[in-house]
Amino acid sequence: MNTERLLAHFETISEAPDAIARLRRFILDLAVRGKLVEQDPEDESVDLLLDEIKSRMKMLRLKHAFSTIDPLEIPFDKPSGWSWCRLGEVCEKTGSGSTPRGGKDVYKSSGVPFLRSQNIYNEGLRLDDVAFIDAETHQRMAGTRVLPCDLLLNITGGSIGRCAKVPLDFGEANVSQHVAIIRVAARGTEEFFHSLILSPYFQGFVDKSQTGAGRGGLPKNRMDAIPIPLPPLAEQHRIVAKVDELMALCDQLDAARQQREQQRERLVAASLQRLNQPSEDSASFRNDARFALQVLPSLTTTPAQIKQLRQTILNLAVRGKLVEQDPEDEPAHDALHRVLIERELSPERRRMKQQEASASTAECLLGPVPDGWCFSTPDQLAKNIKNALTIGPFGSSLLKADYVESGVPLVFVRDIRSESYGGPNTRFVSPDKAEELSAHIVRSGDLLVTKMGDPPGDTSVYPYELPPAIITADCIKLTPDLAVASAEYLRYAIKGNSVVQQFARITVGVAQKKVSLARFRTIKIPLPPLAEQHRIVAKVDELMALCDQLEQRLNQADQQRRRLLEAVLTEALTGPEKALASAGSA
Repeated sequence: MNTERLLAHFETISEAPDAIARLRRFILDLAVRGKLVEQDPEDESVDLLLDEIKSRMKMLRLKHAFSTIDPLEIPFDKPSGWSWCRLGEVCEKTGSGSTPRGGKDVYKSSGVPFLRSQNIYNEGLRLDDVAFIDAETHQRMAGTRVLPCDLLLNITGGSIGRCAKVPLDFGEANVSQHVAIIRVAARGTEEFFHSLILSPYFQGFVDKSQTGAGRGGLPKNRMDAIPIPLPPLAEQHRIVAKVDELMALCDQLDAARQQREQQRERLVAASLQRLNQPSEDSASFRNDARFALQVLPSLTTTPAQIKQLRQTILNLAVRGKLVEQDPEDEPAHDALHRVLIERELSPERRRMKQQEASASTAECLLGPVPDGWCFSTPDQLAKNIKNALTIGPFGSSLLKADYVESGVPLVFVRDIRSESYGGPNTRFVSPDKAEELSAHIVRSGDLLVTKMGDPPGDTSVYPYELPPAIITADCIKLTPDLAVASAEYLRYAIKGNSVVQQFARITVGVAQKKVSLARFRTIKIPLPPLAEQHRIVAKVDELMALCDQLEQRLNQADQQRRRLLEAVLTEALTGPEKALASAGSA
């Protein structure tokens, strides 16, 4: 491997997804292919190592009968001086452990360690969750006794393929049926075999050899038959030393990458925290916000950070911190009061008045709002028409049997979440059925809110260019009174922290979280003057477009890092010319 070239580009490629993990796998792949260190013609022949193994087998009176390795089984050419053999041919013991008679009931608080899959990790044994058995049980399970330098391989479940080397000074232990013991016949080869087992080559056999419908497993006969490339013993030692050197380098690179990420995370978190905290000095806060929105794009390098930035923008918007207030704007409370007085239905007016009084106390609970703002409820903001605030039909009023190939479209929760309507998966009902469900009709400019989910409260404005539709169950429709509220502003306001926190308080259910329409009516929405709402929407749209650009840049940067990483890794196998060609065609 060209270490210098790798280091020269690592600052760039280390940000690629799984860059360090891929480098580690690649190092092991080079190792087992004989491409990590040079071959030395002065090394003792691998045949001498095989003769030593055969002598060991004869001494132990072990006989193995394996078929000759077919050329079609060999995935790559072995280096000069290497030999292909099957795993079982060079091991004096392979096979899984067993379950002690009595199962977990025989576990002790101390005694002989009983190693299970949760104790086996590539870097070594983890004994914080180890079980113990007594000496008598250990003696009965003598066939699965663990010895120093054994390789322990997980052969079932989600951790299949993890392999640990037992330390030389570990002492006695036993293993469960989910762990296989691999005891190589030639001493001094254990470290190479550990690298071999962890390599993509061997792990590919583990993946392909799994059996069992419910819980994958690697049986002994398939494990023993895996073809392995075996180098001379001296070259094995050079390979292991080089692997250790490069893995230590990966550790250093990974630590440096994590430090950079932590520094960026701290800077982003500090900036966002300051923006999300109340500030009495409006001018100072606005300067902080302007500075943060300028520098955050350069610090933002992960999708999670972009998500946090989007939420901060919404929080600033609904706190009146994103655009300046204009004293010439009609105060929201005055406009809302005038509209409520103009509504003629006396029962509705009484309810509105009661809600207006309760909304006026929201400042005590949610914090202050700028001059000219007030708190309002969904009922107050709904247009003075029947069914301006409603939910989708329930029960037998709309069934799958009502779906037709074309007609009036239906709006589902998934459409609101994705803000995508009229796609190929759109469902329809007939005009007659739509007339029957006219109380649930949604038109362009209506605000739609999900009343179920984890959490509920996703919002969308029904597009102006689409025909009327019918909302389905678990959807809330609010037709805003345009004299006091913009649907686009309400969409952003409901996503702000002050309303999100209210949704959390009124949500019920565990497996399926929901908000009833009655509870939705109780939320308090911070309402700016109508003119300011439009300015807020324009500014939020501008900043969200910036976030979209950041996401696009992030995706492009990831693709570039992937291509460069592939080129650097390919160069180690094929040479610079083919690597550059590979990078250019990617």
